[in-house]
Parts: sequence; structure tokens; C-alpha cells
Amino acid sequence: MKVVLVGQPNCGKSTIFNYLSGYKAVASNFPGTTVKYTKSQLYINGYLCECVDLPGTYSLISSDAAEQETRKYLLTQPVDVIINVLDASLLGRSLELTLELLGLKKPMLIVLNMIDEAERKGIHIHTEKLAEILGVPVVKTIAYTGQGLTDMLHMAMKVKGEKIIGQPMLLSKDVEEVVTTVTKAVQDVSEVLKIPARFLALKLLEKDPALEAQIESIAPSLLTQIKEAQTHLKEMHGRPSDVVVSSERHALAMNIYEEVVEIIRSPKQDIRDKIDDIAMHRIWGYVVLALVFYGFFTLVFKVGSYIETPLMALFDQVLLKLQYYLPPQSLKYIVVEGAIQGIAGGIGIVLPYLIPFLMGLALLEDSGYLPRVAFLLDPFMHRIGLHGKSIIPFLLGYGCSVPAVMATRILESERDRFITAVLATLIPCSARTVIILGLVSYFLGPKYALAVYISNIIILGVAGKILSTLFPEVTPGLLLEVPTYRIPSFKTIWFKSWYRLKEFIVIAWPILIIGSIILGILQFFHVDNIINSLCRPITAPLGLPLAVGTTLIFGILRKELSLVMLLQALGTKDVLTVMTKGQILTFTIFVVFYIPCMATIAALWEEVGARKTVFAIFFSFAIAFILAFLTRFLSPLLF
Repeated sequence: MKVVLVGQPNCGKSTIFNYLSGYKAVASNFPGTTVKYTKSQLYINGYLCECVDLPGTYSLISSDAAEQETRKYLLTQPVDVIINVLDASLLGRSLELTLELLGLKKPMLIVLNMIDEAERKGIHIHTEKLAEILGVPVVKTIAYTGQGLTDMLHMAMKVKGEKIIGQPMLLSKDVEEVVTTVTKAVQDVSEVLKIPARFLALKLLEKDPALEAQIESIAPSLLTQIKEAQTHLKEMHGRPSDVVVSSERHALAMNIYEEVVEIIRSPKQDIRDKIDDIAMHRIWGYVVLALVFYGFFTLVFKVGSYIETPLMALFDQVLLKLQYYLPPQSLKYIVVEGAIQGIAGGIGIVLPYLIPFLMGLALLEDSGYLPRVAFLLDPFMHRIGLHGKSIIPFLLGYGCSVPAVMATRILESERDRFITAVLATLIPCSARTVIILGLVSYFLGPKYALAVYISNIIILGVAGKILSTLFPEVTPGLLLEVPTYRIPSFKTIWFKSWYRLKEFIVIAWPILIIGSIILGILQFFHVDNIINSLCRPITAPLGLPLAVGTTLIFGILRKELSLVMLLQALGTKDVLTVMTKGQILTFTIFVVFYIPCMATIAALWEEVGARKTVFAIFFSFAIAFILAFLTRFLSPLLF
């Protein structure tokens, strides 16, 4: 059995998916997180089931790449049951997508998620009445607590077994007559496209460009008849046919809402409303924003530094004891030492900063604060010529650049997607955060690390302005759903952090260990001197030690390697004995901005193409070199 989760952004689909699959997707309390479909297998009463989490979409006429993913899947892939997840507290708006899904004529189940939030607003939904109107079962759930999800699974089995298919709702009489005429006209084509005739007719009346193109290639003469129907609707209502159909669907949704919803009392006032009075204030909101992020990064540094020092001391003792068993100058010792330093780099340097950072980021996501950040920074985004929604990939970039680049699919404009993707690669991801906290904070102090983040935001603004000037386009205003605050569960935060941490453990850490061994071998045979000499045109103008050249090469594979390899290349963990404070800051600035890691380059290649990826690489390198060069000469004023 194949079950697909479909719903509008931030309705709780991915939270339900994680409950079913054992946390295999990143779900967050802000819209636009899911940009590609995720699937997993599970057993329901011993019966194998494939569950697919599709990107959130407001309509089956897609306006961005993420929504197109959902539409394409529903129209081309075999599906046994559609689980339509609705935000119960926003039922009127959510039902519009439901009415479109009914037109697909596939077994379907309605899930009223966030029913607790609806009740807080004083909304009581008569589920029996809703099920009767739509012709499909309705289940209430609270996804983040797991309430009602078992009932949902059992009902999905019943829907599949009994093939429960809801009936499409009829529109106004005059509009319905036009829809019926077009439905009859496209009957043969619908069988070729394997799309229900009525659904196809409605989408053509809504001027769906993708389906119009398919009709033109299959039956071009039919397109004239469709255009006539569109014109007829426009003449009858004085509005374009697509507006007429969408308005009819909206009216139907609101009529259903009024039939099934009872307002039993006024919404309960709680502390969340009062928090928003401050957190989204035009002045105090920015003060809160600064305090939240200052506290966040300071806490991560404090936790990381307390753990790093004793752990690294422990590995130093291990390396000292190793000299009793192996000759220090032998190749075997170099290989074993490299492996130990790679393990030590992961346990003693990366994980102490990465774990609290990922858990803190998950807390900010699930609490619902990050959409407020997007709201506050929207004016800033427009001043650099970008859409306000670009802030969502930027926020994801603090976790990892790969999903940040992929999240640009939520942007409608190809130009905005390209610029946002390039800028997202400049955001300090979790790997770069490890470098900033493990190098700058540890040796220079937390205030310098915070200054790196602040300067990064300023540079993003300048770089964005440059790119927007090179690629001019008027950007629309921001329409962003701001969800309610929630108290995240520790289980969810832990699983989400583990999901992201697993990538480092499974992918990055082995590369870290192998890289350390390779660097040791290169040093043993003095090959590292050749690499360092080749990198001299970069390191010399920046005033960096010759030995850091190899670390920059390894850093392109994984950014964490730049820090661990630096300690190994310099031959000491006390970096201040071989590098000045200015050199440490210069090195960090360069690493934060220079060429993205290989995984990010691959994501860029897929999203924006080869030519634009090459541009992004050279653009980021140029920014890194210029900033690091300036830092070299300005650092004497700081230290």
C-alpha cells in the first residue's frame, strides 16, 4: 500500500511522517521546510506500507518547484490512499486544497491536525458532518504529541480496502455548465493523460500552463474550444476564467466551513500573544532577535569549550603513550597518529560544538520563532533586491548549505532562486560554525566570533545588492504564514538533531579520519610542501603560514576538515604559539566565505545548472579573498 501525505505548508505533514517512519525527515515549525518528497516503509498490522511526504502546496496549480513536485507526483504516480492533512485551526483556507484533491478520484482520508489549537481558538468542528459532505472519513490528530495518529493509520487501511473516494463538489449552475461542456470535450485526452476529465477541465479553465502545453501537443484543435470556454466564463462574470474558478472553490470551502464549524467561545488569550507583542515589535523585535542569537551562540560556545579542553587533553595522553609502542618517525606511527587525530577531531573539536548548535537550532525551529525572524528581516531582504521568502533558505543555511540551496525551490522567480542559492552558500553552516567557535571563540573570545556572524550578515547584504544590480528584477512582497508558538518536545529535538548529526558521523567523520591519515602520509613524504607551494598565491597575500595551504584543499571536501587539519598541519593544538590572533581571524574569514563544500556544489549544480554553479564558486572565492585580505591589514587595530 502506498500512502501519500498532502497538505498546505506547515500543516504538520512532516511531523506525522516522522511519527510513522521513525524520524527520517526534518520537520520544522515554519513553512517551506519540505522541498522534495521523502518516502519510508512501515508496517501497519503486519502489512507493508510505503509512506510518502510530499512538499506543502496551497494549490495543484503550482507556482514554484516544490509545489510542482507535489503536483507531478499526484498526477503521475500510483497512489492507494491520499492522506490530506489540514490545519484544523485554519480549516476554511485548508479546505480549498481538499476540494482540488477530491477531483483526482483517489481513495482519500482527511486528517484534522492541530485540533488542540483549533479548540484554543474556540472552534469546534463537527467531523461527522464534514465527512458526510466530503464523502471521506475524517480523523482528528495532534501530530507533535502523536495523538490520533494510530487511528489515522487504521482508517487509512479501511479507506484503501473499501476504496472510499469522495465526490467532487459542484460549482454554481452557470459555471458548472461550462465545466461540464469542457469535461465532455477533454474526455478522450484525459484517458491519454490518465487524469480525471473533470479535474483536467477545471485546470484548463484555470489556465494551467503545463496542461495547456500537453493539450497543444496531443490535440491542438481542442485548445481553441478551451479558449472559447475561458472567454465565455470571463464574459459572464467580468473576471478571468481562472479567477472565476478559484473564487468558486473559495466560496465552496467557506460554505463547508460554516456548515461544520461552531464557535463555542471566544479565543483563549495566552502568553503567546503577549510574547508576539514584543517579539514582532518594530523596535523591540530587533532587540529580542539580537539577544536570542547572542545567547544562542554564547551558550553553544560555553558548552563546547568546557567539553573540548578535557577531551583533547585525553587524546594528547593517548598520543604520548603511542610513542612507547611505535617509533615516532615511522610511517606506521604517522598512519595511526593520523587516525587518532581524526577521531579526536570529531569527538573533541566538532561534536562539542555541533551537538548543542543543532539542538539549539531545532529548538528555535520548532518553537515557531524562525518565521518571526523572517518577518523582521523582510525589509532588509527587499533592500538588497530579494523576496522576503529568501530568508527561509538563509535560516536553513545555518544548519547545512545543501538543504538551504534546495529550499530555494519555494521561490517563484528563477532569478531569485539563483541569487538566494549563491548567498546561501555564504551562510556559516554548522560545519563553519564549528570552525568559528572552535578557533575564533576558543582562542580569541566569544565576542570576536559574534563579530564574524555580524560581519557575515553585512557581507550578505552587500553581496546581495551586487547580484541584484547585475540581475535586476522587481520582487513581490512577502506573504508568509506565521505559525503559533509551541513548546517543542525533547524527543522531537533530539531526533531532529540526531538526523542532522548522523550526516557528520556517517559521511564527514570517516572523511575526517581518512583525511588526517592522508595528510600525515603527505607530511611523511614531504608532498604537503608541494601542495602548500601551489597554494602560496593564496596564503602569501593573506599573510598566513605556508602550512595552511593543504587545510584549504581538504576544506573543500568538508568544512570541518579545515579546522582539524589546521591543528595537524601546524603540529600543535595551541594555535596561538604558531599563528597570531590576526592570522587566526584572517584564516577563519577566508574559510567561512570561500569555495562551498563538494556536497553544496553538487546541490547547486542540480538546482541552478553548471554555468551558474561555476559563477557561484568564483564569486564566493573572490569575496573570501578580498575580505581575508582586508582582515589581514585591519587586524592590528583589533589586537
